[in-house]
Amino acid sequence: MVASDSLPLHSAIPVDKIRYNDQGLVPAIVQDYLDGTVLMMAWMNPDSLQKTLETGETWFWSRSRSELWHKGATSGHLQTVKSMRYDCDSDAILISVEQMGDVACHTGERSCFHQVDSTVQPPPADTLTQVFEVICDRRDNPNPDSYTCKLLAGGDNKILKKIGEEAAEVVMACKDDDPDAIAGEAADLLYHTLVALAHHHVDVRAVYRKLQERRR
Repeated sequence: MVASDSLPLHSAIPVDKIRYNDQGLVPAIVQDYLDGTVLMMAWMNPDSLQKTLETGETWFWSRSRSELWHKGATSGHLQTVKSMRYDCDSDAILISVEQMGDVACHTGERSCFHQVDSTVQPPPADTLTQVFEVICDRRDNPNPDSYTCKLLAGGDNKILKKIGEEAAEVVMACKDDDPDAIAGEAADLLYHTLVALAHHHVDVRAVYRKLQERRR
């Protein structure tokens, strides 16, 4: 069940129907509402879940301090709840949030899941965000053999020309009613649009925010 504009947040999760473990706790996975990045995992009890539903900000149960924990109250990195779901066994909760400051981890990283074989890497997100991160890396660390770098080196003239060409190819694929070609040409158009965003230092998440605003 998901909270929506027409459904009060306190009605989204039935606190008394959640299956808590022997310690009276349930795991809560927190993810970014824009790109789906998993930000953190924490524990909730009935009281913290109720406070989350009432305030619209995440509250958890600190096992080390044995007390309720208002996420971000000290650091300022609050989490505004966008939606909540519970799984088929009612023993895990998924919370989509807007992360204030874009930092969820106490180490200062965006996500607590930032460690991969002792190398800090961006946590996985949706495909467009991942592709955009690669494009930005090409922009910041040029490789002469990279097609993306050649596009970026050509500036707006080269990038925008390619966007125009790819848009026309999407139109032609649609006219031919060829699903595979449509998907391929749309992928090319999205890629070249991401290059334009990176060239102008516009974060793809800013586009997601615009879409979310229009969705509402």
